[in-house]
Amino acid sequence: MTTRKQTPSDFLKQIIGRPVVVKLNSGIDYRGVLACLDGYMNIALEQTEEYNGGQLKNKYGDAFIRGNNVLYISTQRKR
Repeated sequence: MTTRKQTPSDFLKQIIGRPVVVKLNSGIDYRGVLACLDGYMNIALEQTEEYNGGQLKNKYGDAFIRGNNVLYISTQRKR
């Protein structure tokens, strides 16, 4: 059985349309559904919630996050 290594690009393509957590360099988390992203890691989220220190601060319909502010993106188990 052969296993294929997954690249970060493969991972990002697989999670489009799924709930994600986007952590910014500032420490703020955005949670929402990943609508799309580009080669600069600019991210569009839908049904977005902003968390600071683990507490919900704001809710947005759609949000655009500039890629140079992103520390990481991870999948979220349940929304």
